[in-house]
Amino acid sequence: MSGNDIDNKVTPLRPKRACPECGKPSTRETYPFCSVRCKQIDLNRWLSGTYVIPGRPGEEEDSDEKPE
Repeated sequence: MSGNDIDNKVTPLRPKRACPECGKPSTRETYPFCSVRCKQIDLNRWLSGTYVIPGRPGEEEDSDEKPE
């Protein structure tokens, strides 16, 4: 068996996906992103509040009332 035959039989641990930022193929080192740059862009969006996970309807964040 040659090295190429072995590579064709190996099943990757993660499916190949496109980078969520730019659409290029992702790399193993920065999965699911294609580069460190795209990874940092995504992190900045989370930290700056661009991405938000909504809470339950009627839930208030800054409530001074204490539950009894």
